[in-house]
Order: sequence, then structure tokens, then C-alpha cells
Amino acid sequence: MSVQVYGVNHVVIEVDDAQKAVEFYADVFNLEMLRGGEGAAWCKMGEHQFLAIFEVKTLQPDRTKHFGIMVRDDAQVKEVREKITKKYGLEVHPDFRCDFRDPWGNRIQVGDLHDESLVWLLPYREVQDIGITFTSPPKAP
Repeated sequence: MSVQVYGVNHVVIEVDDAQKAVEFYADVFNLEMLRGGEGAAWCKMGEHQFLAIFEVKTLQPDRTKHFGIMVRDDAQVKEVREKITKKYGLEVHPDFRCDFRDPWGNRIQVGDLHDESLVWLLPYREVQDIGITFTSPPKAP
């Protein structure tokens, strides 16, 4: 048997307040909550994936573990950067366009559909509908 992977089903993060984390991710990324309660929440990310948020007593941020979120274009990357820095006071990693730690220490990288490394997205209906062309990614501000 040959295994065929279709993508990632979900990503899990740890927080010390699940409700506040849901509010943060809904505000910054417009994520829709699927369900939640008793220290856990699940938010829709795209058409086929979700973010699982679990409450823990002690946060233990990692040095290099992270996940990436794709947004449509550079304007949306800038919108995220502005919101996380101005509204939430978070810092963007200087070596990346939009790489930051959420208020619980989880590292997030934000890219857009124009990133050449995302050429594997070409079969996705959303990418075809938008008419994405692949060029050099914009430089970090």
C-alpha cells in the first residue's frame, strides 16, 4: 500500500485561556468557531482544516515549533501585522514578513497565496478563481 497525504487536517496550540484565544484568532484571522467548551475550542481554518485550542495550566513555548497560516495577498498580511502589533502589542520577527508569537507563546508565520513556495496550491479552486500568478514574494517591511 502506498500512502497518499492530502494535507493537514488540524493544528493544535496550547493556551491558558481558551475563550480569549478564540477571541484573538477570530479577531486577527476571522476564524469561525466550530465548537468549544470545557477548556477546548475548534476553529475552522480554510475549507478542510481546523485549529484546535486546548487550555493547559502551564504554558511551555517552544523555540522553533510553529505553523503557517495562508491569507489571500500582501494587503491581508499587512492587515494582520498592523492588528497584532498595534492592537495586541505583539512583535513581528525581524527576519520574516509576518512571523510572530501569539499572546500564549505559539509561533505563527503568515504568508500569502503569491508565495512561490505555495505552487502546490494551483489545483485549489480558490487559487484558480483568484487568478494567482507566482512571482517573487514581497520583502518584509
